[in-house]
Amino acid sequence: MESKPNDKQYYAMETEQGTNFTLQLCRDEFNMRLRVDDYNYEGNADALCNRLAELMGNPLFTKLFVKVREQDMRSFMARGYMLEGIYKGYYDGQDAYCMARYTDLKRRSSDHWIEEDHILEQVLALQPKPDRERLEETFSIRCAAAQDSQELASLYGQIFQTYPIPMNDPAYVAHVMEEGTVFYVVEHEGRIISAASAEINAKYRNAELTDCLTLPAYRGHGLMRQLLLVLEEDLLQRNIRSAYSLSRALSFGMNAALFQLGYGYHGRLTKNCDIYDKLEDMNLWCKILSEH
Repeated sequence: MESKPNDKQYYAMETEQGTNFTLQLCRDEFNMRLRVDDYNYEGNADALCNRLAELMGNPLFTKLFVKVREQDMRSFMARGYMLEGIYKGYYDGQDAYCMARYTDLKRRSSDHWIEEDHILEQVLALQPKPDRERLEETFSIRCAAAQDSQELASLYGQIFQTYPIPMNDPAYVAHVMEEGTVFYVVEHEGRIISAASAEINAKYRNAELTDCLTLPAYRGHGLMRQLLLVLEEDLLQRNIRSAYSLSRALSFGMNAALFQLGYGYHGRLTKNCDIYDKLEDMNLWCKILSEH
């Protein structure tokens, strides 16, 4: 997902070429963070890490996290980074390690960690429900198209006071669809009442399941499970090997849906993004869709 000029207040994707390194970087001012999605370097990681330290000198950013390959994890740890989670199979079957650094103590400190642990314990005690159930006759499920962008934006605007990306903007929703993000929706009486998307990384054959919501009046019907399963089927058709999702650690329902569908818990990212009305901790859930 790449921002357009009028989205710059949210984030900007950049590729930076140094003397002996390359960075694929997301400057995310809305969430006050820098995110490195990919990198390469020659020799050792010193120049790369020095450049990241320079970038974090900008007071707009209080968190940096890098999706690190296994062979580089100890090098980053030796420079003060901490492991927050593991993206299983992220690099075309190889794990990526989420290594984070903070420049602000309030950003580093979680306000709800123990409560989130209790929610996680309740989720992990549930029984798996991996199979797709029959959708109630009053609901229908389909892939969304560009003409749905207005209704989808309105839906996201209703539910979220704040959101890490501008999903309440119809032009933005249409833009990410053009960029390759796949949306599926559930309709009731011709109205969209639940939605979820997959942001696809074709190079490394992974996808993030995200933008998940169901209107409060329609919760309890298992609609999100249905959407996630349909998205998985779509991803397999596209030769995607692994899927992951970041879920609000304070949300029992979304974490439960992922766990029951066979996603494994692989860490918690502290105050990772601004969602609802504050910076929230996000649980990382991963699933290997295909071994090949």
